[in-house]
Order: sequence, then structure tokens, then C-alpha cells
Amino acid sequence: MWKDKYRIGVDLIDDQHIELFKRLSEFIKIVQDKERPWEDRLDNVKETMEFMKDYVVFHFDDEEEYQKSIGYPDIEIHKEAHRVFKEGVNDYVKIFEQGEFTEEKLQEFSAKLMTWLIMHVGKMDQKIGEYVNSKEVEA
Repeated sequence: MWKDKYRIGVDLIDDQHIELFKRLSEFIKIVQDKERPWEDRLDNVKETMEFMKDYVVFHFDDEEEYQKSIGYPDIEIHKEAHRVFKEGVNDYVKIFEQGEFTEEKLQEFSAKLMTWLIMHVGKMDQKIGEYVNSKEVEA
């Protein structure tokens, strides 16, 4: 699912994006795997959910710290997008913690994650790369 066109030219952020795409791809495969019974996939699903919840926060913190360090002018807009996304992830986490680990709900969640990740990395994060290139900031 990762494409080189998503690179922004900042190794730390690009490496984290690659890891996010990889994990999300694995998550989608697990959720959509009709060969294995749902109960057999549930531990993998929960493990991936936990990773995503933690890693997204870790990544956003790093990305925002980098933006701050280079004086990125749209940092507040970016932080707001991150806040809304974290809120959405946490809403699903609450649903799942209440025992609603259904295949349908997880497919919905994985589709929203993928859509958001592609849109965010493919559009919003590209602006960071453009800013870095225009200012010749050290990546």
C-alpha cells in the first residue's frame, strides 16, 4: 500500500509512515481473512489495534516536533488534523473495549484508517516536504 510518492523527504517521518502503512496493511489482511475463523484472528486484531493506537500518538508527536523545529507555518492546522484523527481512533477503541469486536466494525475502522492515512500522508504531509524543499531546511 505504501508508494514512494508519499515520501516527503524527511527520513524519520518517511520511515514512520512506511511502518504505519505496513501495519495497517497487515491489519486489513487479518480483518478480511475469511479462511480463518473470527475467533482465531481476534488476538491479532487486538494486538494491531494496540500498536496503532500507541504508534499513531508516537508518530504524531515526532511529526509535530519536527514541524516546530523547522518553523512550519501550518503546524496548528496539522495539529488539529492529528487531534481529530486521534479522537476518531479513540472512539473506536472505546467501542472495542466495550466488547463490540465485530468483523463489520473492524472492517469499517480499517477502511477509515486507510482512507485517512492516504489522504493525510498523500496531501497534508506533502506540504511539509514542499516547505522543507522551498526553504532548503535540513530534513
